Amino acid sequence: MERRFWVYMLAGQKNGTLYTGVTNDLVRRLHQHQTGTGSHFARRYKVERLVWYEDHPTAPQAIAREKAIKTWRRAWKIELIEAMNPEWIDLGKSLNW
Repeated sequence: MERRFWVYMLAGQKNGTLYTGVTNDLVRRLHQHQTGTGSHFARRYKVERLVWYEDHPTAPQAIAREKAIKTWRRAWKIELIEAMNPEWIDLGKSLNW
């Protein structure tokens, strides 16, 4: 089985607080965020809706992408989200992996 690594962004609401993370199990990590056992930041700001993600074949690639995105201006992050998800729907509800 091929291993995948995910870079993802969560939001509390459209144009709300954003959280960028990386994981090797997106479904498990979303569950952690939604149950309050994910990051302290996400729990504190109630950021639990998956609004954007992309997969990478290796952990170093995913980590590099996450670090790059974290340095971006907010407007660039919003453009990235809206290119995939213009309505900012919770993409986590459609994950069936």
